[in-house]
Amino acid sequence: MRPRIGLFGGTFDPPHLGHTILAAEAFEQLQLTRLLWVLTAVPPHKEGQPITALEHRLGMVRRALEASPEFELSRLDIDRPPPHYALDTVRLASGLFPGADVIYLLGGDSLRDLPRWHEPAAFVAACGQIGVMRRPGDAVDLAGLESALPGLSGKLAFVDAPLLEISSHEIRRRARAGRTFRHYLQPPVYEYIAANNLYAPSIP
Repeated sequence: MRPRIGLFGGTFDPPHLGHTILAAEAFEQLQLTRLLWVLTAVPPHKEGQPITALEHRLGMVRRALEASPEFELSRLDIDRPPPHYALDTVRLASGLFPGADVIYLLGGDSLRDLPRWHEPAAFVAACGQIGVMRRPGDAVDLAGLESALPGLSGKLAFVDAPLLEISSHEIRRRARAGRTFRHYLQPPVYEYIAANNLYAPSIP
């Protein structure tokens, strides 16, 4: 059986329990050999938005993964200049793991927007499979997507996971408002945020 390399990309600002649960379900259901958490240094769709310094996001992801040997932190989108497009990430991973199937993981909202991605047809062709992690309210027109990107349907694999309405944006919002948020995170990640005074002047 060919190795199956999963790519789980994001800014992870911060990485939370929703990320971990989705990653674990994808690893098991898609029968992955390895799952790389691809930390994106400068995501093209977030240009101009405030993002926590890369060194802190690296520190948080390392702590989020330290008890999960099936997960690995990847520097694919760190050790190269921007822009960081998913197509380039998949091609780089394919070069690093010759003979492996590269499975790119994305959310249902990202799947809906896929025709507007950078070179979407080339991206679909480059992926061995596309794992889709559904979220609440992410209605997707599969027929319309297949019409826009022929061959897409044959690449899709849907991951059945708990629909947790946890987001990094909500965690940052709660932190800045002085509301509790520690239970949305693994303890080492929360402790890192507190030690480095991220997101808020004080941790509740």
